[in-house]
Amino acid sequence: MNDPAETTLPPVIVKPLKIGDLVIDPPILQAPMAGYTNYAFRQIVRDYGGVGLQATEMVSARSFVWLDQQAEFPDRLWGIEDEPRPLAVQMWDNEPDTMARVGERLVEEFQVSVVDINFGCPVKQVTQSAHSGSYLLRWPEKMFSIIRRVVEACAPTPVTAKIRLGCSRDKINANEIAQVVEEAGAAALTVHGRTAADFFKGSADWEKISEIKPYLKKIPLIGNGDLDSAAKVVEAFRSYQVDGVMIARACLGRPWLFAQAAAALRGEPVPADPTLAEQRMCLLRHYDLVVQRFGIEKGTMLMRKFACCYAQGMYGARAFRTRAAKVSSPAEFYEIVENLFPRDPEVDAADSASAELASGS
Repeated sequence: MNDPAETTLPPVIVKPLKIGDLVIDPPILQAPMAGYTNYAFRQIVRDYGGVGLQATEMVSARSFVWLDQQAEFPDRLWGIEDEPRPLAVQMWDNEPDTMARVGERLVEEFQVSVVDINFGCPVKQVTQSAHSGSYLLRWPEKMFSIIRRVVEACAPTPVTAKIRLGCSRDKINANEIAQVVEEAGAAALTVHGRTAADFFKGSADWEKISEIKPYLKKIPLIGNGDLDSAAKVVEAFRSYQVDGVMIARACLGRPWLFAQAAAALRGEPVPADPTLAEQRMCLLRHYDLVVQRFGIEKGTMLMRKFACCYAQGMYGARAFRTRAAKVSSPAEFYEIVENLFPRDPEVDAADSASAELASGS
């Protein structure tokens, strides 16, 4: 949790981010993360504030087309029709016409604010099985074709791209790819500071991200990787040549991180983390939103991973996470949250003292 003595950070001048004609202020983006950034999570983040642009989970263009033929609605687009804007939808595939077709649907039927193309996902299901995501970093001409077709289909809605530094440490080609992305007509480029082979090991290389900026003539550069505090967000803008930042895994259990980062960029005191009691209530609200959409059985199963995220890194969290990872019913979920979610020792001590006084009076 934040140290109250270190809640104000030295100010840094940061301009709003422009993606095409769309102004993103503050220039802090929420990353699309498969299995996590659904409507329920986005709503929780929105409640705390501070995020300039949110994104859905990434959508398979091919699956979207198949579901459409079956008259089904993709779960990963749950809530977007009535959701506040701006909102980005990220999609992936390797077939330009399919991508263009889905991009056009997203713009015309769902009025999304940004269509983002994933060229950074390193998981085998996407790279090896589907020859998509970061696999395409080795084929710049293919990337160009995909981006150009999607840009044409989605105009005037801006199209962006997200990449990694390269396929591996000995094949870093982000500078070349950045030029391809811009020449193809994309409105912004997001770069995760690892290679595909790195997955999430080691540290994101922000120096490498920064080195890309001179290769872009017009479009903004957004940096991504290891931003897990307001201080790191401020440092990213202060020390590296980026126009915006994207927060990913660190926000999954701390949806208030965006509000803290936004305050820091304004030179205001950084809000303290919510109390553990408040975090517990946030988790329960998150659970209720998921269950409303997916039903009790599936919603409870989905909340296992979210519950574990909320408690990660806290003192005494192991017992909670062990039980939460196997929870199977609402009664069990509420019992685990009530009895095992980490508590503030000082608050517990005060409660115990109050109880003793009451019993002795």
